[in-house]
Amino acid sequence: MEASSEQQKKSENSSSSSSSKLLLYSYWQSSCSWRVRFALSLKGLPYEYKPVNITKGEQFRADFKRLNPLHFVPVLVDGDITVSDSYAIVLYLEDKYPQRPLLPADPRLKALNLQAASIINSNIQPLHMLSVLKHLEEKVGPEESLSFAKLNIEKGLLALEMLLKDFASRYATGDEVYMADVFLAPQIVVSTSRFNINMSKFPTLNRLYESYKMLPEFDASSPERQPDAVH
Repeated sequence: MEASSEQQKKSENSSSSSSSKLLLYSYWQSSCSWRVRFALSLKGLPYEYKPVNITKGEQFRADFKRLNPLHFVPVLVDGDITVSDSYAIVLYLEDKYPQRPLLPADPRLKALNLQAASIINSNIQPLHMLSVLKHLEEKVGPEESLSFAKLNIEKGLLALEMLLKDFASRYATGDEVYMADVFLAPQIVVSTSRFNINMSKFPTLNRLYESYKMLPEFDASSPERQPDAVH
């Protein structure tokens, strides 16, 4: 009876926590924020959108610094738990809210998803951040800054193309949308719209993007549909 009572208590706590409102500090054009919005949409988790206008320096406010001393979006607040960095947030959501898994059960495919997401999170996006490119532009000029960004984006996309080509089906690692897709879809949009990357060089990734565009969760999480979007 004690074990049963304890199990019921855990279930009630989980249910209560799941029903609480998640807070997402986001900026509409941030691809890192987009990943989290996409993940939340896929999992069907409602949340309150808290805009942080990074072009106006709102990420440096004292109240936001308490949430993330690095001054980056996104930040997720779930009750008394605060998580920053999109990679960490998606893994947190996967542990806390297992409905609609974003990581497959198969160990090989799970590792593949984590690797693909990590390439984007660590080896592509940080090298074309606005703050990085602005610093480079001041030091070496706008052309060199843009060339640096494009070089690293294409290097990363080529790695992803080679990594996924033998596993991709409708989506990056099969017929279900997983973490690799959550990270890849916004990155492709940024690569093409901001940096004019020719995706024909990456036929697997280009084909995957056509599938992403058909997903209502991808559309719902897109920058243009966010409350702080400027049209």
